[in-house]
Amino acid sequence: MKKNTEATVTIEKFSHDGRGIARIDGKTTFIQGALPDEIVIFKYLRCKRDFDEGEVVSVLSPSPHRVTPPCPHYSVCGGCSLQHLDSSMQIQEKQNLFLDVLARIGHCQPETILPPLATVSLHYRNKARLSVRFSSKNKIVFVGFREKNNPRYIANINGCAILNSEVDYQLPNLRALIGSLDYPDAIAQIEVAAGDDAVALIIRNMKDLSANDESKLTEFAESSGFRLFLQPGGPDSVHLFYPKTANEFLTYHLPSEGVSFLFHPTDFTQVNASLNRLMIPQAMSLLDLTSDDVVLDLFCGLGNFSLPMAKKCSRVIGVEGSENMTQRAYKNASQNHITNVEFFTANLDDPAVFEKLKHYSITKLLVDPPRAGALEIVKQIEHLNPQRIVYVSCNPATLARDAGVLVNEKGYCLVSAGVMDMFPHTTHVESIALFEKR
Repeated sequence: MKKNTEATVTIEKFSHDGRGIARIDGKTTFIQGALPDEIVIFKYLRCKRDFDEGEVVSVLSPSPHRVTPPCPHYSVCGGCSLQHLDSSMQIQEKQNLFLDVLARIGHCQPETILPPLATVSLHYRNKARLSVRFSSKNKIVFVGFREKNNPRYIANINGCAILNSEVDYQLPNLRALIGSLDYPDAIAQIEVAAGDDAVALIIRNMKDLSANDESKLTEFAESSGFRLFLQPGGPDSVHLFYPKTANEFLTYHLPSEGVSFLFHPTDFTQVNASLNRLMIPQAMSLLDLTSDDVVLDLFCGLGNFSLPMAKKCSRVIGVEGSENMTQRAYKNASQNHITNVEFFTANLDDPAVFEKLKHYSITKLLVDPPRAGALEIVKQIEHLNPQRIVYVSCNPATLARDAGVLVNEKGYCLVSAGVMDMFPHTTHVESIALFEKR
């Protein structure tokens, strides 16, 4: 009955997904676009049994931290959710959320809160998946992220303030290209992967391209400088389309560590290259590496942490669930002339793995798991018995859960922890924590 009606409220605080929280007649209401302590007029979007949802119509008393979003598509596009809040407060709110989750889920708090790590807030996103749709009725091509309030639809955007600047600049041309194809409805998505030397686009084509369409893609690649890949089927079908003689691999560098990495556009790499260059030195500083240390790097990927650490310690053992990434890590070690590393592939959810790992007599551990966290690892931590653990997380809830096990069951102290702004203008929280056995 309330849907589309308006009301005036005072916002109490932020939710975990960046919406303002108000209480109306005892019922929680989540309001998109509202900031804490603001008085706003909002419109109800959805009314549920336990809570309601709405969006701001106008702000009667704005927060001093409210800013004009840098992107003209912000109100519609679902790619960002915090552009109306200044960057310094974004990271502060993420820190508040992180500490709250540690207390509620992990029942622990760090002895020291690390200063937040932050860098550029625009054009930082070097990995992205853009949806594509051709409207045959209106003859319009949509390329971008899903709409904020209608995820079934793709936002009609002409640019993206957080996307790699070269891709942002070419979005109108990319839309025009797809619209000019013989089969524009055959393109389902475009994945972006940018290195320091080149930008790759993986075009998901649901049917074979005509000779005319291939010619148009070639012309676009020549004028833009992008490397184009096609994906006619599953992930294994990705192949280089243009230029035919180009290297399929891109490169990124860690200048302060004197290390460079080759990666395929389909590989997992950190989205924010400038933040990655801050994160790695901090992780190594927290580990306090010495030339005698034997370090275990779990979920090591292509060696993002392993190789810089190997230059500062006796030995690094990297473990990864993907055989392709293990081979990539060895390749990167070879090209950087790093020989004191060993990589192998294993399922880190299998307790039997830790019987093998305990024979390495490691002194320190770095773990950078996926969103599901590292529960099996912390449950088996006595087999590894590291003196120090640095845990890098993309999900505060699973880090908090695992921290609770380490601190409350396994005899570790949570020495320090903090947040890193890997995804500015979004509610995504990247964090890092140091545990020490005392």
